[in-house]
Amino acid sequence: MHREEPAAPVACAAMRPRDRIVVKARDLFHQHGIRGIGVDAIAEAAGTNKMTLYRHFGSKDDLIVECLQKAVDEAQTGWDAFETDYPGDAMAQLHAWVRQGAACIEADKRGCEMANAAVELTEAGHPARRVIEDFKTAYRNRLAKLCSDAGLAQPDLVADTLALLIEGARVSRQSVGVEGPSGRFMRMAEAIIASFGKREPGA
Repeated sequence: MHREEPAAPVACAAMRPRDRIVVKARDLFHQHGIRGIGVDAIAEAAGTNKMTLYRHFGSKDDLIVECLQKAVDEAQTGWDAFETDYPGDAMAQLHAWVRQGAACIEADKRGCEMANAAVELTEAGHPARRVIEDFKTAYRNRLAKLCSDAGLAQPDLVADTLALLIEGARVSRQSVGVEGPSGRFMRMAEAIIASFGKREPGA
């Protein structure tokens, strides 16, 4: 959900060339769009050359897939952190998800890395499409399980509502800033959770 900040220059310089390329590519893709950045600019930002880039990644599409996979890994780390911070307390984990979502919306004006990629990469056969689809599906299912474990009524509907809310909030953040509806994401999400309430025992 939440992109890590780009690595500091000194730390980035100490990385292996492959890792440095991915870090810089993600940052450039996020800031300027996947279609707006070519491999020359990525190689230059990573302090390397096209030959090295293509030695690690057979094509720009391969690099895009690797960048998106990093986002998948970071999201998994986020889910793991909820469980570590609130072991056995699904409701606390769900509220932590809401807080993290609000912080992410406020901090990142460029929106969701996966959603932005989906808008740009419209070709049905693009290899990144499967990564995006699998991620969004798994993310929604993980959220639904959390809602179920928290004992909420209609957990699938709660999860779908929250998933659409955060997607819309991130788009709103891009278009009208934090002064718009996205600034009230936390209040809206908490109201949604409260409105569904707990399911009846045995339901």
